[in-house]
Amino acid sequence: MKTLFVFLFTGLWFSSLAQSDILITPFRVVLENGKNIEELSVANTGSDTARYTISFVQYRMKEDGQLEQITAADQGQNFADKYVRVFPKSVVLAPKEAQIVRLQARMPADAAPGEYRSHLYFRSAGEQEAIGFEAEGADGLGIQLIPIYGITIPVIIRVGASDAKVQLKSPKVQRGEQPSVNLIVARTGNYSVYGDLELYHYDAAGKESMVGLVRGVAVYTPLQGRTVKIPFNKATTPPSSGRLKVVYSFTSNGKKEVLAEVEVPLN
Repeated sequence: MKTLFVFLFTGLWFSSLAQSDILITPFRVVLENGKNIEELSVANTGSDTARYTISFVQYRMKEDGQLEQITAADQGQNFADKYVRVFPKSVVLAPKEAQIVRLQARMPADAAPGEYRSHLYFRSAGEQEAIGFEAEGADGLGIQLIPIYGITIPVIIRVGASDAKVQLKSPKVQRGEQPSVNLIVARTGNYSVYGDLELYHYDAAGKESMVGLVRGVAVYTPLQGRTVKIPFNKATTPPSSGRLKVVYSFTSNGKKEVLAEVEVPLN
């Protein structure tokens, strides 16, 4: 019986990269201000030996925040992969084992100012048996499904000074079964922006309560803005009085920088 192998690719780009029995830290690489080397820890958190191959892929970000794979850069977009060396390009890890993967950026002296971005792709075919099914049809052809898992992290090189700015626009309370605040994170300038969206309520006495949080919200160049939904915390209903405010901030080395904030109308 002949067997047709069907490979199922699962692309993942979550901010907490502990999916498919692989843990990668850090989950975001930014090389700037003279920094040109980064080390990643790649750990196998599963119970089987696994092999991970490492390569680059390119993405555009859409207005809903989804990432779409592309092969050619959009206008105003620069890829970073040709300026970054990765070593090693594959690793085999026993269960609970980790290994360092080193990235080194080499930018030419005449590189144009701006941001260069590609996404490092960790693909695991695994060493375990394939899961799925094998069935013989009338023509004697069997089908075996083999899952291939992938995780990507952004690798960003920045050249020159930043003039990036961000605004929070058109905030609106969405009421109903899954209440949220919906808004647009708008970006201008030569760099991407990245941070956490915090939703605060202030009662009549001015007491502050965090009632919603979305971590790791990026707007990648050349996209100028993306829509984001900030769900209210469980058991929290949208208030009808007081004040609502959204704060977009970035924390580095324990220091929090507010990038933008906006008041949210309650009606």
